[in-house]
This record gives sequence, C-alpha cells and structure tokens, in this order.
Amino acid sequence: MSIAPAQVELICIGNELLIGKTLNTNAHWLAKRITTLGLLVRRITVVGDDVDEIASAIKESIQRKPVFIITTGGLGPTFDDKTLEGVAKAVGQELKENREALEMIKKKYRQYQAEGRIEKFEMTQYRVKMARLPEGAKPLPNPVGTAPGVLLKWGDVNLVMLPGVPQEMMAIFEKSVVPLLREVAGNLTFYEASLKIRGIAESDLAPIIDHVMHRNPYVYIKSHPKMSEKTHRIELHLSTTSDSQSIAKQRIERAIIEISELIREKGGRIQPVQT
Repeated sequence: MSIAPAQVELICIGNELLIGKTLNTNAHWLAKRITTLGLLVRRITVVGDDVDEIASAIKESIQRKPVFIITTGGLGPTFDDKTLEGVAKAVGQELKENREALEMIKKKYRQYQAEGRIEKFEMTQYRVKMARLPEGAKPLPNPVGTAPGVLLKWGDVNLVMLPGVPQEMMAIFEKSVVPLLREVAGNLTFYEASLKIRGIAESDLAPIIDHVMHRNPYVYIKSHPKMSEKTHRIELHLSTTSDSQSIAKQRIERAIIEISELIREKGGRIQPVQT
C-alpha cells in the first residue's frame, strides 16, 4: 500500500533570482530536505520584490491547497523586503506590530551592541519593520540573524516565511519548521538510489525504464544524461516513498535488479552511485 505524501510549494522571492545575479540555492536545499522528510515538493515559483506579484503567487498556491507554502526572502529591513506585505495582501489581513517578534529583534540588537557589532541600541523604523507581521501570524526564532521567520495558519494551509540568507533560512527551518513537517509526514520515509549507466543510448534506455516502472508502480525512475546522447553516459535515479523503511528499500532493490538485467541484455554497463 502506498500513501500519498503531503504536498509542499516553495515560493522564492527576490529580483536577484530573476536577473541571474544569485543562484537559487535555497530552493535546491529546501526541495532536497523536504523530500527526505517524506513530503512532496509539488511546485517551485520565483517572483520579484513586488507586493502584487507576491500576493498573486500566494493566492494561486493557496487555491491548490498544499499543506505547506514556504517562502524565502524579503523579510529584512530594507524597502525591497516586501514578502510580509504581499502575504498580508494575499490573505486579506493587515500588517500589525507583533510584540513577540519585536522582543526577538530587540534582543538581537542588544546582543549586537554587547558584542561591539553596532555602536548603540536603537529601534529605528527599519528595524521595527521586521516585527510587522500579518495579523494572526507567529514569529519563528532566528538563531543566526535578526529577522524572525513567520508562521501563519490559513485554513488548512501552513504559510511559512523564511529569510533569504541561506544560513538563516536553514537554521530556522531546522529548528522550527522540521518538527511541523514531521508531524504531518508521520511515518512516511523517502528512499533513493542512483546508478551510472554506460554503453546504452538514452533513447534505447527509455523503453526499459517504462517497462520497469510499469512493473514497479511505486518507484519513480528518472534518467539524467551527463553529456550528449552519443557518449552513452547516463545516471539513473530511483526513488520511492513509503510508511515503512524496509518496504521502501525492498521496492528500490527490486527495481534495480530488474532494470540492471535488462540493461545488461542491451550491452550496457552499470555502476552504483554512492549517495
């Protein structure tokens, strides 16, 4: 029996992503981490630092009813940090100064002053801006930086807003978001394996993959050519999700045996990939 994993959507916010200045490593890291926790990343969207664009992306995502919508970027003190304003507009709530978030931020700046990183402690309007959250939202502690993450439950959807700085995003995710994801995922586990294939073209490999996936409906097999087709260097990635680690492993092992036999019959060579 296979249980469908809970769905997650990622919305990455920032003009720097759209113009190619910054590589979207946050999406890569989150997608991998969420998948290993037994949930399914259904969609990744990138939008610029525009309130209407952010609100539109959030609204569209809510309509698809994922269990989690996770945003990255746009929580800081500058004029182009507009994520919370966009979220508030999407759900029809006002931004209000959150006392808990404000205390988190004050504590950070007092710490910075004590460490000599800033000359004096002062809560300017730009620093207070980071504590203005959509009504009903909860701040998530930021162990690394200043701007707290934000959690807003909207119907059956959990909206999670994380900073764009990778170290801050990862720290908040591990401390505050992972427990929420594990609660939803339950016993679901993700299992994967990879094979290096040589000596067979991807077009000849395609019917083999179709055949094995048909015989192993809970295993997803994806081919990744490493160069042009004529070089015949391909990586196969096999994955499955199950509420039993042993069943997941058995599924992958069975699919590997079947696909390996068929590839060898075609003259191909196989090498497991260490993951």
